[in-house]
Amino acid sequence: MGLFSKKGPSGFSSTSTAEEVTQGIDATGLTVIVTGASSGIGTETTRVLALRGAHVVMAVRNKDAGTTVKEAILKEIPDAKIDVMELDLSSLASVRKFAADYIALGLPLNILINNAGVMASPFKLSQDNIELQFATNHLGHFLLTDLLLETMKSTSRESNIEGRIVNLSSLGHQYSYREGILFDAINDESRYSKYYAYGQSKLANILHAKELNRRLKEEGVEITANAVHPGAILTNLMRYDNFLHYVMKVLRAFIAKSIPQGAATTCFVALHPQVKGVSGEYFVDCNVAKPSSQAKDAELATKLWDFSLTLTNVK
Repeated sequence: MGLFSKKGPSGFSSTSTAEEVTQGIDATGLTVIVTGASSGIGTETTRVLALRGAHVVMAVRNKDAGTTVKEAILKEIPDAKIDVMELDLSSLASVRKFAADYIALGLPLNILINNAGVMASPFKLSQDNIELQFATNHLGHFLLTDLLLETMKSTSRESNIEGRIVNLSSLGHQYSYREGILFDAINDESRYSKYYAYGQSKLANILHAKELNRRLKEEGVEITANAVHPGAILTNLMRYDNFLHYVMKVLRAFIAKSIPQGAATTCFVALHPQVKGVSGEYFVDCNVAKPSSQAKDAELATKLWDFSLTLTNVK
């Protein structure tokens, strides 16, 4: 990444690591949920937030894998405060169970990091008969956020600390279907392109943060909602695409980030004082960036919100 390491206004760049961007920040007393925390940048995000003193709840599909990661982090950081809970974002029932179980624990929630995802998978429907990438990357996180929002609001009010919601999007949001979101053909296999479907889900992540920000501001709630592009990283996210995996291996030295670099923007937006009060934005390399024109479409964001409410049966 040396060719593209110019520092932005934040003082950080594409080569900055999660540890570097959170250096000197004390997250003691903060409670964080990280989805997809058992691998890749989710694991590094968990490790660094725990290193800074946060209580991290790992929301993972495979609880055994999550426990293994937790134990590895505890070997490095013996006083880390980490819990593991099961969550399958492709299942709305699993999302509802996770949220109910979390609320029943009586824990506060300062930061929600919607990190988990799938990429370029073959056409498949989720347990709820919704195209898998849209269901996992957007809809599961949409419902999770909705169900935990009251907990975040009460935590913010009682602690007088700003809550933060971070959606992991991607530069791939620029390469969605021409319409942006296929509202009338979300499950149409004949229209399916694994790359456009991924772009669609990542576009949805930004639109979700934008509309959520608008609604939170209307309520006067001290919670921010932002989207981030972590960068091109060689992780098991690419397990469905051998060609892309090969290209990333070949070009790794020129365009790819390491996992510690890939987790940097997430950790920056989740913890850094520079981001206090900043909401509804899209971050790349720890700096505010411009997303596609579709990602800035307020009408599209509202339409997606209503569509998501219908699909999740949220009233």
